[in-house]
Amino acid sequence: MIIDANVSLSRWPFRRLIGDETADLVARLRKRNVTQAWVGSFDGIFHKDLSSVNSRLVEDCRTHGQSILLPFGSINPKFPDWQEDLRRCREEHRMPGIRLHPNYHGYELKDPAFAELLRSAATQGLIVQLVLCMEDERTQSPLMRVPPVDLAPLADLVRAEPKLRLVVMNCYPQLKLGQLQKLAAAGAVYFDISMVEGVGGVARLLQEVSLQRVLFGSNYPLFYFESALLKMQEAGFTEGQQKVIFQENARRLLGAT
Repeated sequence: MIIDANVSLSRWPFRRLIGDETADLVARLRKRNVTQAWVGSFDGIFHKDLSSVNSRLVEDCRTHGQSILLPFGSINPKFPDWQEDLRRCREEHRMPGIRLHPNYHGYELKDPAFAELLRSAATQGLIVQLVLCMEDERTQSPLMRVPPVDLAPLADLVRAEPKLRLVVMNCYPQLKLGQLQKLAAAGAVYFDISMVEGVGGVARLLQEVSLQRVLFGSNYPLFYFESALLKMQEAGFTEGQQKVIFQENARRLLGAT
């Protein structure tokens, strides 16, 4: 039984993916024992009308989700009416959280607008999923080179918002685990495993940030779902440790919203 905290709907613009049709994606997740998937939308990365993106996301989850899909709305704090988008996510769509893509949306974490967004989300009890990248820089389209997110300001921002619940997703290979340890100590910060690479990478992540701060995330369908499963198998966890990562941490985080 798996809760996957990192799944996306709609189309990746640079290639077709197996699972980029919502009904097919849900069927494939069910076959892999996924009981709940926290989903954002690829459209939320590239489209300007995020209100429509979030409405379509909710409708897709309602129509095809079969009680598996849990929508996380896209917010860009550099857009003039982002506060209204945030309000709709919480009040109209009843979303448990939001998903942010700073590098694709063109702002840095030191931007005051980002701090304001974290404050607003924490006040409203929304989980914040911060996506550091979507894919390895070497596989990016030459027409769209996107640098990874600089995490340097983040620990101080987290300390300033004690009610904030933050999930750092797609921890790219260049990020040193020591940086994650400092961030984990700043507040209620969780990390997914989708881009933790190397032999024993997930096991090392647990040593740095603790078992209770790690979520199962696959970055499916952009990445192969089986890749995340193999990382869990390779880590040599006990059945109890696997259950904590596969289910319990996500449930505890979701129950706190």
